[in-house]
Amino acid sequence: MLPNRKSRNRSVQTTHALQLEPGQGELGLLGGARPFAQVRSRDCRMERLDKTINSYLDVWLGPRDPRVKGWLLLENYTPTFIFSVLYLLIVWLGPKYMRNKQPFSCRGILVVYNLGLTLLSLYMFYELVTGVWEGGYNFYCQDTHSGGEADMKIIRVLWWYYFSKLIEFMDTFFFILRKNNHQITVLHVYHHATMLNIWWFVMNWVPCGHSYFGATLNSFIHVLMYSYYGLSAVPAMRPYLWWKKYITQGQLIQFVLTIFQTSCGVVWPCAFPQGWLYFQIFYMISLIILFTNFYIQTYNKKASSRRKEYQNGSTATVNGYTNSFSSLENNVKQRKQRKD
Repeated sequence: MLPNRKSRNRSVQTTHALQLEPGQGELGLLGGARPFAQVRSRDCRMERLDKTINSYLDVWLGPRDPRVKGWLLLENYTPTFIFSVLYLLIVWLGPKYMRNKQPFSCRGILVVYNLGLTLLSLYMFYELVTGVWEGGYNFYCQDTHSGGEADMKIIRVLWWYYFSKLIEFMDTFFFILRKNNHQITVLHVYHHATMLNIWWFVMNWVPCGHSYFGATLNSFIHVLMYSYYGLSAVPAMRPYLWWKKYITQGQLIQFVLTIFQTSCGVVWPCAFPQGWLYFQIFYMISLIILFTNFYIQTYNKKASSRRKEYQNGSTATVNGYTNSFSSLENNVKQRKQRKD
């Protein structure tokens, strides 16, 4: 049955009244219209910010590699930058928050965490080595487009390498929770904060080719390093851990070899961008300076001092880290407030 003319007129008038209501549209009739508009406004501002940053980066560095377009965290620089700022804020505020609190042992979590990073590093090292072999990579200089399908294999693995730098922020957070603030050194913070950002740029512009070498060596070193940390979390294993000093030596050798291999790309150039090679050389030099200073401060001490530290239950540090479970236990015992 059709409505009569009067009911139709009332319906039309009501509709016009709703449409002419000031400040309200179709969504304005709902209670959540204003919050929704605010969310959309914030999203638009973030999109404009991302586009502005991306446009500047494209002007400075040239076109990005289209093979990583749309990959997680690679589309825009903003998330990586925000993660880095949050990391630095936690480094600054975390020790202040923990100042009057009991340290956490985190022993079980540390075993799982370090085991996971050991396996991830082993996977990356294996995949990088096999990818380089399959692609017939040139040691002296390798461009980013001549390896065929092996290039894509390298790119996929190097994304995990980039993402692992975000995971490794947890190294510092564990120091804060365990109140090992002396381990949060300039070297430690500099290395962690810069690597995530550097590899965002690497993944967007040179995600394969000559970029493989440093990541391959570093993955191998991390297999040794994180396996040491994981085993050192088990008290019964500590007497058998003899290679902590050689990890730092391996890191220094890694930096020297990376400089040598990168310099080969400068002396015998290929289609790999030269600017990236010069940047890597200078970055490796900065790490050599910081790691050498760390090595001297940590290991080149008097024999009597080293023996005294060993007798007191402390151990040497590696890459700004110390295996200080013993010192943690001593602090807890002295306070007699809880057991480890």
